[in-house]
Amino acid sequence: MAEVACNLSDEAEGAPQARGLATLQATDRLREMILDGRLPPGARISERYMNEAFGLSRTPLREAFKVLNAEGLVELSPNRGAMVTRLSLTDLQAAFELLATLDGTGGEYACERASDAEIAHIAALHDEMVAEFKKRDLQRYFRLNKEIHLAIVDAAANPALSRVYRSECARVDRYRFSGNRDLERWERSIRQHEQILDALRTRQGALLREILIAHRRSGWVLAKALHDAENANGAETVARIPT
Repeated sequence: MAEVACNLSDEAEGAPQARGLATLQATDRLREMILDGRLPPGARISERYMNEAFGLSRTPLREAFKVLNAEGLVELSPNRGAMVTRLSLTDLQAAFELLATLDGTGGEYACERASDAEIAHIAALHDEMVAEFKKRDLQRYFRLNKEIHLAIVDAAANPALSRVYRSECARVDRYRFSGNRDLERWERSIRQHEQILDALRTRQGALLREILIAHRRSGWVLAKALHDAENANGAETVARIPT
């Protein structure tokens, strides 16, 4: 069985022992590893090796698995433990189609309902995101990119819309993250976000709807290509810390 060598730092040796903080630390680290591909879809996450890496007891580690399971990033099985969620191509396409609809609807409502302060906040996030793009900091860029999309949907002032949107985003985040590793795609995304911000500032709801739908559909093309590449062999892997 193949093994994935996850290069975790030695920071875990001095990790705080308080359960809540330990769980948060483990959750953040595992989430990051899933998003950046160090833990690929279908990889089993060995409790023993993760325990060694984080210096944590099983309880906070298992709590972290539960959080990630709720986010759709990890599947839990009584017999096989925690495994990084592997979406079928049908599930992935369905998620992107739904998100395109939610993006468009959220953007249109945001143009009608967002306060000037909310739009200013989104503009500030955009400026921060562009700065991270110039530094080629993909991790920070992605976090800000996601904040912008969530903020637009939240500005639609529809709690049900926000709730469903967050749930579906978590399931496909790693495909969005990986898509921006290509510089040409990354630059194109920046240009699209300039158009998104301009339409929001001028409150052109119909225009923003179309831009956001097109933005999400372009993401689907890249996500499909990544999914096809990842599932070429279909082998299960085990996340293991080097000893």
